[in-house]
Amino acid sequence: MGYLSNSKGDRELRVVNEIKNDIKTAKKIRLPWWAVLSWMVVCAPIIWLFDHSGRFDLALPTLVSVGMLGFAIALKWKLKRHAWFWGTMAILAALHVPLILFVPWTTKWVPAIAIAAIGSADICVILAVLAVVKKFMEGSKTAET
Repeated sequence: MGYLSNSKGDRELRVVNEIKNDIKTAKKIRLPWWAVLSWMVVCAPIIWLFDHSGRFDLALPTLVSVGMLGFAIALKWKLKRHAWFWGTMAILAALHVPLILFVPWTTKWVPAIAIAAIGSADICVILAVLAVVKKFMEGSKTAET
């Protein structure tokens, strides 16, 4: 259980184990004070932009999505030289746009635990997609040699 079979029927692709390892690594990351301050500086104009455009309800989901995509990129930075990584991240970012635009969001107070749950689910899905794409791309590379 937890494996994807390749074309030979072998149970080599341990996608679930890679996702678990990525989540363990993510849990160990602690942002320094300057990174938190930098994120706040980035968030301020985005919040201002949404407020002045009359769509303040989209500020929080946009910031959570951007944050999770950025966190996934930082977590998987060792893959930065692979075009498929950037292509996958671009597709994932594009998939976040309709999610942000078409889900009815609120401007009322939302408990932090709910925001954390949404962000956690988002990062888990992103890491799962990257793990599956990585395994298929590595499999196609070994098949070519």
